[in-house]
Amino acid sequence: MLTALSNWAYRTARVPILLVLLLLYALFPAYILPNAEQRINQLAGQQVGIIDLLPYYQPDVIWQMLDKYGQAARQQYAYIEVTTDIAYPIVYTALFVVILSLLYRNRPYRPFATANLLPLGIFGFDIAENICIVTLLNDYPAVSYTWAVATGIFTSGKWLFFALAILAVLYGILRGLYGKMRPID
Repeated sequence: MLTALSNWAYRTARVPILLVLLLLYALFPAYILPNAEQRINQLAGQQVGIIDLLPYYQPDVIWQMLDKYGQAARQQYAYIEVTTDIAYPIVYTALFVVILSLLYRNRPYRPFATANLLPLGIFGFDIAENICIVTLLNDYPAVSYTWAVATGIFTSGKWLFFALAILAVLYGILRGLYGKMRPID
């Protein structure tokens, strides 16, 4: 199944699709996400930030943040998690899949055959993280230690896969440049 999905992505990835996804992606860090965080902080009455952007954290950090948000900010944050933070992973996952498909399209040998699906790991961990965050926000003050630990693990997994995807992109770019600079034998 993964091979079929990978092959489909290789066949359909095109520069115009990449450009559309880049534009969609740019809306999130440039406008949508900063406004969402600003609204959460405004409702909290203080600069708290959002859990999603932390690389890893202990449960006590989550409890402190949940307390600082207050009820209105927790409700807003939960709403953002089930709307904006579902759309954003879909967009950046599609963008990464297209980028990696374009970079690795002509490298069908292992381990590159399905390298274009690496972003699905980011997506899976991000959605799992979102589920945990929404559960914590909605259950506050009866926050479960298990949910808090799971949230931290999923967040770390998301950032790990993000780093791996960035490394795969950089490797693909460097490999492509190196291949073009080699002398013809």
